[in-house]
Amino acid sequence: MQPAPTPAPTPSSAPAGQARPAWVTRTTWIALVVYGLALATIALWPTHVDDPASEFLRAITRAVPWLTYPRIEFTANIALFVPFGALLSILFPTTRFWLIIAAAAATSLTAELLQTLATDRTSSAMDVLANTSGAALGVLIVHLAAHVAKRRQGRPIP
Repeated sequence: MQPAPTPAPTPSSAPAGQARPAWVTRTTWIALVVYGLALATIALWPTHVDDPASEFLRAITRAVPWLTYPRIEFTANIALFVPFGALLSILFPTTRFWLIIAAAAATSLTAELLQTLATDRTSSAMDVLANTSGAALGVLIVHLAAHVAKRRQGRPIP
């Protein structure tokens, strides 16, 4: 009698024998699709997406003078791409981090170039920098979380 064959690893399987439940992969893919649709909506919206909040943003900048609109926008662009890096790191844990960062930069650059086609949108190299930084932060968060989880389980960390 032969032992049962070991299933071949899939691109989204966890590294080094760390089995990941199927629902985690499925949920992460769903989250990535929902996030991607939201990102496309924000990037391709014909007017500035923060127009409805402009009065609120002005109130913030008046109340806290060092918190200028460019700083708020830069921080928001970082936050916008944190899920990009985190979700791709979860789905493809063995992928080199720089490939995820390159994908984020390409996605952001594409969005900025498409915004040049809209009459009421402005594109900016600073947005690409902020978006790419956000994705890098997302990758870092996932890798740090995995590192902490491995330490808590008492496994050696490669």
